[in-house]
Amino acid sequence: MPFEFFVATRYLRAKRKQVVISVITVISVIGVAAGVMALVIAVAITNGFSATLQKNLLGATAAVSIEEKEAGNGIENWEQIAAKLARLPHVTSATPSLYDPAYIAGPVRSTGAIIKGISLAPGTPIPDALQHLKAGSLQPLRDSSGLPGIVLGARLAAYTGAVVNKPLTLMIPQGYLGPAGWQPSFKRFLVAGIFETGFYDVDNNWAFTSLSVAQKTFGFEDVVNAIELRLDDIYKAPEVEREAEKVIGPRLEAITWEEQNHQILNALKTERIVTVITIGLIQIVAALNILITLVMMVMEKHRDIALLMSMGARAGQIRKIFVLEGALIGVVGTAVGLTAGYIFCYFANAYRLFPLDESVYSLAYVPFDSRWIDGVWIAAAALAVSLIATLYPARSATRIVPVEALRYE
Repeated sequence: MPFEFFVATRYLRAKRKQVVISVITVISVIGVAAGVMALVIAVAITNGFSATLQKNLLGATAAVSIEEKEAGNGIENWEQIAAKLARLPHVTSATPSLYDPAYIAGPVRSTGAIIKGISLAPGTPIPDALQHLKAGSLQPLRDSSGLPGIVLGARLAAYTGAVVNKPLTLMIPQGYLGPAGWQPSFKRFLVAGIFETGFYDVDNNWAFTSLSVAQKTFGFEDVVNAIELRLDDIYKAPEVEREAEKVIGPRLEAITWEEQNHQILNALKTERIVTVITIGLIQIVAALNILITLVMMVMEKHRDIALLMSMGARAGQIRKIFVLEGALIGVVGTAVGLTAGYIFCYFANAYRLFPLDESVYSLAYVPFDSRWIDGVWIAAAALAVSLIATLYPARSATRIVPVEALRYE
């Protein structure tokens, strides 16, 4: 065992005359552990909200959407445009969609919703939202006989009282142009299924039907109002957006999922920064405790330090002893904090310990997404702060003059 490390561990474990130093040492370890644990939990919460919202938002939309710059009669010749877009790098599919607001009249209540028509052609990917069917199936959407099928979000179905395999009425406010102006139109649908994503806004406001039915319902010909691009890497969206702009022409524009949801994503980024800064203050307090502990230890051990220097210990070795003491406090506190933080996040997420009001937060519970990379930088930051706190006490220890310290011994 190196000489410096041996002395540092002995100083930390030794019973001191001044009990307050031992108490402050324990408080320093607890402070570092508390700061690390709090930071792990806070970052896991922001990661959880960001990842969950990102997943749910992409469940109803796409990584890149091609839309009209100005609202018109829809995207014509969308088949040729979609075929060109599908050949772009990182694009796995280019699918058409048509969505418009409507009014759903269910057996119990009526409410507004967004009706989205999707392509159900063979080989066309199904939206992520429809992969979470809790009742029914998508087959009635493909069946052209009888009433057209529609799939509702779970909360939308619960509010309107819609039941699978039962009809409901869809009212379009501007269904057709009559002698007295725009008149509402009504169309009967069969509830084919009910999906649940866990994202309140989608489950409460969205409904899906086939593209051809949506075109007839809203009075469009063979046009769509969006071409949705799915990517093999959603973070390549800005790159795909630039390439798509070269293909789609001046009347259309490409919009990434980050641009569509920039307000909520920017809010999450700001919240993450503020959280890290605020909870980082706990680390500063812990560092001050380490500094106080080492300063008091230097005062208590000044005779021991003088003896070591008189026996040939160099100033660098004395300095290293106290740096190692602060580092040991930081390592123990960081290890305890990381362990406690990750265990807490695991159980809190697995058992959904913190429920939320879905109408306010769009999620049913607080999600925790603890990533190993966050543990690395949090541990590095905690150790760095702990080491910085040792610089002044370690330097003070090397300034002790052996003759003066041992004069009256």
